This record gives sequence, structure tokens and C-alpha cells, in this order.
Amino acid sequence: MRDTIARGGTALPTGLSVRPLTAAIGAEVSGIDLRDPLDDVTVAAIRGLLLEHLVLFFRDQHIDDEQHLAFAQAFGPLSISPVATRYQDSPKVTVLDQVSPKGEGADEWHSDNTFMAKPPMASILRAAQLPEVGGDTCFASMYAAYDALSPALRSLVDGLRAVHDITKPMRKAIAAGHSTLDLAETQRRWPPVEHPVAATHPETGRKALFVNRNSTTHIVGLTERENDVLLPFLLDHVRSPDFQCRFHWEVGSIAFWDNRSVQHFAVADYTQRRVMRRVTIDGPGIT
Repeated sequence: MRDTIARGGTALPTGLSVRPLTAAIGAEVSGIDLRDPLDDVTVAAIRGLLLEHLVLFFRDQHIDDEQHLAFAQAFGPLSISPVATRYQDSPKVTVLDQVSPKGEGADEWHSDNTFMAKPPMASILRAAQLPEVGGDTCFASMYAAYDALSPALRSLVDGLRAVHDITKPMRKAIAAGHSTLDLAETQRRWPPVEHPVAATHPETGRKALFVNRNSTTHIVGLTERENDVLLPFLLDHVRSPDFQCRFHWEVGSIAFWDNRSVQHFAVADYTQRRVMRRVTIDGPGIT
């Protein structure tokens, strides 16, 4: 039975509560045990909160892979990442296992797997092992990033498309020893794709900036010199603290974000082992 209305108007089931973290992005959700199957009312409430806050955080959720997958599949079919790591037993659950993460790719602002023709709708990441200090993740609203552009610049990027390529993240994963996949074969299976620079979210209708440092190589139709000016500006623009929240992980913490409107940055400030397990969800994509 619903008895609470969240700030944005989302109806919440009895016991579920939400605490927004910033005005732009992020909320902690409590009063739920993700080991249990979700009923339709709870799924609808969480989906509404995700669309409102863009990234949701759940603490003290000590779930296994099967429960992780069940949680994800309540919101849509799985999206299988092409960048498999050598640590994972199943293509469904990507395992990120790092000790010296600086420069390995996650410490750049990015959305997951935008080198796919249809990038994931959402990602669900859980902490399995953490360093004693460090290893936070920052999240940024690409709605806020787009809205903060001047009207003239918004008008320009609205008509542009950019190329996204798997090569850079794949090379980094192989060089760091995290993947044993063959680069040439992976490039053949996943050729470069185009996405709008300013993408329209299929459920909210809002515009979000959709270029990132890991996968976006250039903007289509611009000269090399024009790309050298505009693309670095857009990539730097997303880093503003005005668009962000920062999450401090604990073992059992889970982050669930809308990959269509959010970029994230894993802070590479640790030298002890950090193990994260991620499931990605397919669903309505950007246009």
C-alpha cells in the first residue's frame, strides 16, 4: 500500500524512503531488502525515483550475483558488455578488480558502453571488496550539463552527432591486464557508431549531453580544427561540481544509475584491492 509521496511526486510503497543528495542528482533509498523479489508497485516506484534523481544508492544490501541479476531484470532485459574482464565467470556480470586504477579508464568521466549501437539503459554496480580509504565514485547529471550551455551553444550541439569507438577502453583494459580479448577481433565485432551529441531521453523527453572521454572520438561534419576546440570543451564541461554528487562506498552498497543521462568517474585514490560487480540493463535508448 502506498503511503508516501517523494519530492518529485513519485508514490512510494509503505516503508520505502528516499533522501536526495544534491539538487542536480542522486538519492539514497532505504526501507527495502534487495534479497527479496520486488512487486510491481515497488518496481514502478524505483523506476520513478531513478528518472527523478538519475542515480539511486542502496546501502547494506548483501546480495549475491543471482539476486543482483534478478533486481536488474525487474527493470528490463540484460545488456551484455562487449568488454569482458578476465575475472568474471559469466558475461552477465562484469567484474572490475583493481589495485592501481590510475589511468585505467574508469577515472575519466564516461557513460557505460556508448560504443554500442544501443548503449545500456542503466547500470547497477555493487561493492564486493573495498580499500580501507578511497575508491569513491562521482556521478554527474548530463541534463544539468546540457542545460548549463548557453542557448547559442545548445542550438549548435542539437544538430550534431559524434562517433563512439570501443578501441580506447579496450586498449586500456588489455594493457592493464584486465582483459584477454583480442583487440582486432573486438574492433571487428564492434565497429564505431554514431550518437547525438545532445541526446533526447526516451522517457522524460529531456536533452542530455552525450559525449565522453573514454569512447567519443570526434564530432561528425566538423573539421579537425573545429573538433579540437569544441569536443574538448564539451568533455571538460561535464566535470562541473554543480552537476555532481559523490558516493562513498561500503561493502554491500549498490548504485543504480540511468546511463542515458548520467556520467560517472571512479576516483583513483587507492592502492588496495577494490572489487566491484556490475550488471547493465537494456531498454529504451536515446534518440
